[in-house]
Amino acid sequence: MDGVPELVPILPNHRFDEPSLARYLRSHLAGFSGDLAIRQFQGGQSNPTFHLAAGERQYVLRKKPPGKLLPSAHAVDREYRVIRALAETDVPVPRVHLLCTDESVIGQMFYVMDYVPGRVFAADRTLPSCTPAERAAMYDDMNRVLAALHRVDWRAAGLDGFGRPEGFFARQIARWSQQYEASRVEDVPSMEQLIRWLPARAPADEHATIVHGDYRLGNLIFHPTEPRVMAVLDWELSTIGHPLADLGYNLLTYRLPASAGGAPEAEMVARGMPSEAEYVGRYCTRAGRDGLPDLGFVVVFAMFRLAAIVAGVYRRALDGNAADARALERGAMFREIADRAWEIARASERH
Repeated sequence: MDGVPELVPILPNHRFDEPSLARYLRSHLAGFSGDLAIRQFQGGQSNPTFHLAAGERQYVLRKKPPGKLLPSAHAVDREYRVIRALAETDVPVPRVHLLCTDESVIGQMFYVMDYVPGRVFAADRTLPSCTPAERAAMYDDMNRVLAALHRVDWRAAGLDGFGRPEGFFARQIARWSQQYEASRVEDVPSMEQLIRWLPARAPADEHATIVHGDYRLGNLIFHPTEPRVMAVLDWELSTIGHPLADLGYNLLTYRLPASAGGAPEAEMVARGMPSEAEYVGRYCTRAGRDGLPDLGFVVVFAMFRLAAIVAGVYRRALDGNAADARALERGAMFREIADRAWEIARASERH
């Protein structure tokens, strides 16, 4: 079945004490029994993720990576909290079982959730193996789920204190500028330009929702045979903030260079996906927005943030701590992403 996640033996730099994990789960996870078999999910550059099989049950374990980490990064405890909070909402998420903060068990904090069978399309956002009708429906359901997330009453869901709603963009620009500086390997002029350009152009409104932080096709599990989202994954960067940060990031397929996973809009429309304007319009209707006057800013912000994240991946790869063996090659793309973001920023000034 196309889209089935690739499982590989645990990477050498992510090995941990498997008998210790098995003992812990037998004591803390209801229904856990049988011999434990562990494989690692291939792909993903942040928190190492593992498939657990024991008896008739399948689970997923997410943990912090080994080695020295950037401040506030790889917050698996935050992932656990937000997924648990969304369990009774219209946002599809896996069922979480436990959070282990005792690093003596396997060396890092981790949590365990249900394994959700289905398709994950992480490699190519243009869905080459699908029909035009399937692509249209999958993009529309991705859009629907994003709007549903932004309609969740985060206070009623128990997420008070999960993030500060005021001044979101200003704090995010400062945070990712600092993260970029902390992982800097070389001078990239376009990143320096963006760090100066972004602060004065943030939207003035303080609308706040749950923000996923990495909402894209590759972080969704689709039904095995239907164009329907079964679960949203990878909540590491989630917080309370401005919903347009998620939308801008979700639009990057239309804006990124092909080497970084983007595709020309005309090619996407020809394959059955909506145009960027159609996608934005559907989101605004579902989310109750009148329009999107700050599209240029939110796209540039999303690309800058992505470049900073990828630069961190590159640094971890150079240090030997990345979650994916392909991280060195992929991490080097941050320069091209930053260059494209600066092109869009300059173009927006001319309009």
